[in-house]
Formats: sequence, structure tokens, C-alpha cells
Amino acid sequence: MRPIRIAIVGVGNCASSLLQGLEYYGKRYATNGHHLVPGLLHPKVGRYSPGDIKVVAAFDVDVRKVAKPLEAAIGAAPNCTTKFLKRLPRYGVRVHMGPVLDGVAPHMSRYPSAETFVIAKHKPANIAKVLKDTGVEILLNYLPVGSKRATEAYATACLEAGVSLLNCIPVFIASEPAWAKRFAEKGIPIVGDDVKGQVGATILHRTLAELFMERGATVERTYQLNVGGNTDFLNMLSRDRLAMKKISKTEAVQAVLKQRLGSSDIHIGPSDYVPWQHDRKVCFLRIEGRGFGDCPIEIEARLSVEDSPNSAGVTIDAIRCLKLARERGLRGPLLSVSAWTMKHPPKPMSDEQARQQLEAFIRGSSNQ
Repeated sequence: MRPIRIAIVGVGNCASSLLQGLEYYGKRYATNGHHLVPGLLHPKVGRYSPGDIKVVAAFDVDVRKVAKPLEAAIGAAPNCTTKFLKRLPRYGVRVHMGPVLDGVAPHMSRYPSAETFVIAKHKPANIAKVLKDTGVEILLNYLPVGSKRATEAYATACLEAGVSLLNCIPVFIASEPAWAKRFAEKGIPIVGDDVKGQVGATILHRTLAELFMERGATVERTYQLNVGGNTDFLNMLSRDRLAMKKISKTEAVQAVLKQRLGSSDIHIGPSDYVPWQHDRKVCFLRIEGRGFGDCPIEIEARLSVEDSPNSAGVTIDAIRCLKLARERGLRGPLLSVSAWTMKHPPKPMSDEQARQQLEAFIRGSSNQ
């Protein structure tokens, strides 16, 4: 069986967790077979295990990563996520220079954790040519939040090369009708936008909000504040890069409410950058509502997770679902897969509905 050939855009913390996970779970699946493996929802999706995914190309713009072997670049600063695998294999992949465009916020080099950040002087690669030459089937977008023009450049290359896009960031491609139509017309399946963590702030917030709805209570106002010390949070100190991120996270919660909250009654988004937290993300969440007899109900929660590994398992499932879609000749956004794995999918669903439809998709009883 041929491996699932993927390319990665952005050799950062998320890419590090993903690559470690592919090796870690590939070996554990070989030992455990079809049995549940902690941390991974689906040991197999169709006939594919995590070990069937192979990285054949990568793109970045940081001088510490461009032109370096992938296994070396993934450990270069400012990456700071947990290393739960002792050693990565040699991939035979060198990191290509990507287009910079709006992929780097101007303030990044002014902070200690990124003080040596320098854009590489290499000529940007022809993305579509690289994808074709390496036989890529699925491209993962891990660009920084706010990289709209850069994301669209990679999406355009995918269209040219016949490659599926797994859009893990809050730039709207799968959920933007014009882009969705272009991929559908080319016969290319895609998944997006803005990956959910496995047990993250968004899924916790949605679950608590749904609890109110299911028990006959109402939500009156809510907030979610997040702090962290990785380059994602550093990048998001530039508030003009946050528009789509705030929409994505806010709509993920609004979608489960019976009645939408007014804009002044819901606040969700990054709060600040704390360097010593590294890849640890801390969420502070509050919901205020009313129950029987109009009596007040208040919930406060604190969630602490390692940010990048929290999304890797979800991404591994999405990759394998895209492979099934390509084999089935599907085109355009995968609605159930996107609803389960993404914060801003083309068609929002409750988590229970999305889970049921995802399982039907994997079984082959649904192509939605």
C-alpha cells in the first residue's frame, strides 16, 4: 500500500508534534493493532494507520530552517513544544523557501524568544512544481495566524497541482464559498478551517455551552481568554492579524447556542504572550446564564494544555479522511470531517452530530 504523501507549510511547533506523533503512534499501532491507543481517537481510518503518512516536502521562511534537513529544522529555535519522541528519522527532505508575503508579523524580531529571527535570503520555490515533483497528495497549512495572502498562494498552488489542502489556521478557504467552489470544480477534496484541539479551549467552551442548552438553561454572556508562550501567541500580539481568529473561535461557540449572543456579551480570543509558558496554553473561561425561576448560574473553568500536541491527533485523523476522499473521487469541502476537526467549518454542527457523521464517512456509508 502506498503511503499518504503530505507536505507541511510552517516547520513550527505544530509540525514538530505531528511528526513526533506519526512515529510514536505508527510504532504503537504496530504493537496494539486495532486496540484503542491513548491519545488517538482512530488507530485506523479506513485501512490507514498513522504510520502510513509520509512527509515528502516542507516549506518555511526562517533562516534557521530553510535548506535544512527536516529532522534538523523541526528542532530549531524558536520551536519549544514537548519532545515526547527521543529521535526523529531521516526524512530525506530539505525545507524549501516559501513566499513571505504576509506570513511574518513585523514585530516578531523584537521579542527575546525570536531575537534571532531572520527571513532566509533564498529564492522562493515554485510551490506547485515542488508539490508535483514530490507526488504530494495533501498539503498542511501551519502558517502563522493572519497569513491571508500567503495561505491563498499555497491554496492556488494546490489547485494547480491537484493537491488537497488541510487548512489548520483561521484564514477562510474551505469555509469561503468562492474558494470551496474552485476546489470542487478541480475535483479536489479539502478540509478547513482552523483546527480544533483534542481537548482544548474551544471544545471545552462548546461543551459547557451545549450543557446549558440541553438542560433548559440559557447563556447570557461568556468570555474565553487564552495565554501562552509559543510563537503563535507572540505573532498574535499584532491585533490586526486577529480578525479571522476571533471570528473562528467566536462562531465555534455561537454555533451551539439556540440564540446568538450579542457582540458585547461574548468575548473569545488570545489575551497575552507569556514567554516562560513556552508551548503551554492556559485558558480562563466564564459563562453566565439563567436557569429555573430565572435564577443565575455561573461557571468558571481553567484549562492548561500543551498547545501543539493537542491538535496533532485531530490532524492525523483529518489527513487520513482526506486520503479516503481522494480515493472515492470526492470534491470540495468535506463537511463532516471539517465540522469535527475545525473551528470554522463550511457547515457548523453540534459535536455529537459531527462525530456521528464523521464515523459514517469513515465507514463509507456517507460521503459528506
